[in-house]
Amino acid sequence: MTSRREEHEAYLKRILSNSSSSANQSKKTYEGGELDSLNYFNNLKFGLMHKYQDWDLLDIEGSKVIENIYGETLKITRKEKIDFSLENKRESIKHELASNLKLMPGIGIQTEMKLKDEGYNSFYDLLNHPTYSNNAEKIIEKIEKDCFIKEFKLFKRLSKYPNSKYSTLKALRSLDPFNLKFMDIETLGLSNAPIILIGIAEIKGNHIESNQYLLRNKEEEPALIESYLSHIDEASVHVTYNGAIFDIPFIKNRARLYRMDCNLDQTHFDLIYPARNLWKDQLPNCKLTTIEEHLFNIKRDDDVPGAYIPDYYRTYLITKNIGPLIPIIEHNRMDIVSLAHFLMKIYEESF
Repeated sequence: MTSRREEHEAYLKRILSNSSSSANQSKKTYEGGELDSLNYFNNLKFGLMHKYQDWDLLDIEGSKVIENIYGETLKITRKEKIDFSLENKRESIKHELASNLKLMPGIGIQTEMKLKDEGYNSFYDLLNHPTYSNNAEKIIEKIEKDCFIKEFKLFKRLSKYPNSKYSTLKALRSLDPFNLKFMDIETLGLSNAPIILIGIAEIKGNHIESNQYLLRNKEEEPALIESYLSHIDEASVHVTYNGAIFDIPFIKNRARLYRMDCNLDQTHFDLIYPARNLWKDQLPNCKLTTIEEHLFNIKRDDDVPGAYIPDYYRTYLITKNIGPLIPIIEHNRMDIVSLAHFLMKIYEESF
């Protein structure tokens, strides 16, 4: 006899499949424009409510109630294998930085060209220059330290120049992958609304571990935010998709509402910008799901777009049926895990 947990796993697997179930046929019809989207997602919601009518949130794999100074919230943890690697060419980074004289204040494109014509091809050469020797020594000291933050700041200084817009990604070569925090949030609205789910994924050896914090009721929001913040320290590096404009400021605003200490000003890689730079002319759009489908051959079935998430969540609050939450949780989990694969792909294609 099939257990409820096995049925749930089968459902999650089907999300990533291209099976010919009746639900998927309806999805194809919807995508073809023959079925009103509201009807489709209403039918999907009611189907999920029927499927999960006897379930409790703690029946979800990896779920448990946790507590912090702000109260309780629900944590959902899952792990899966990943071969995460960023090509590490330490010497080539140092050479590139050392030969980019524009890193020195007062040296622009024209001055750099003039100095190189005179035989000063790197900061090591400038150690013998009558004007620039002292500053060259300071920059060399920064370059020779294998420090992600110093390299990131050096590359960021170059990003204002043509063909160097996304050079900060190169600094990732000297970063411990564990410090990468792939994150995404789901909310009840675009502003002045509660955060209903925060997901954060971290690289741990040959696995990626996702931790999601779910708002069971609106009073738990401070505990949810605090649970997310417990993953963040000064060495953390945010990796998001449009998170610089939306996710991080949204969390800050909600934390401010509750007068919580919230330092989220760490280094941030928002992948939407290099993604647009690389693929905007190749893809219909640069949504996460579009990139998954075209570049990774991943097709999400029964995925609920962000526009329908507030309705699904409110249905859960009213009925206490967890069915409408299931695709929200899976949507968020797939987003944060996909960010790790996107980062590798963007890194590879950028350099």
